[in-house]
Amino acid sequence: MIRSALLLVTIISFFVGCNSTSKKESTSIELPFYNQADYTPEWIEPDDPKYDKIHTISPFKFVNQNGDTISNEAFDGKVYATNFFFSVCPNVCPKMKKSLSLVQDRYLEDDRVKILSHTVMPWVDSVGRLNEYAVQNDINSKKWDLVTGKKDAIYKLARESYFADEGFDKTLTSEEDFLHTENVVLVDQKRRIRGVYNGTLPLEMERMMEDIETLLK
Repeated sequence: MIRSALLLVTIISFFVGCNSTSKKESTSIELPFYNQADYTPEWIEPDDPKYDKIHTISPFKFVNQNGDTISNEAFDGKVYATNFFFSVCPNVCPKMKKSLSLVQDRYLEDDRVKILSHTVMPWVDSVGRLNEYAVQNDINSKKWDLVTGKKDAIYKLARESYFADEGFDKTLTSEEDFLHTENVVLVDQKRRIRGVYNGTLPLEMERMMEDIETLLK
């Protein structure tokens, strides 16, 4: 009788322990945060004192291919992929466009996911030029914003918020140097960086879409 009771207690304790472990694992942070320009990943739990100090994208306001003013508020509460390009780019940008088109097609009917592309040549990429580029490349403005604005505002956001410029603080001789990066940055619903990917590789976009699914859970 006593042995049976002890066995029952052991079994109950085992299942309680398993449930506690599962609950702990399900609430853990699956994707890292990126708080530094070198893109060092950090897994920070909500009960960590550093959680409230996680790096976030600064407020912004630009104009998209339709002439509409687009601010950070349009992306709050949404997951979005962002990159930097220019319409006359002959090599890297077409590859990034093709890769991001995969994301557009996958989430075309999902309002929780958006794409944001900033031109790094605003003196070339006017609203009209961006509109032409969107039409030529089947870019859906309901899902994908191509934005232009003042160069200093775009470059400041790129370098200080998205850490987008490869080699920044290492090889640049001045802040006026041309901004160039192949990175696509994944931002979560609270404007925090959760992933960085090579935008020229479709396989990397598949990996990003897996991470998008994680953020949408």
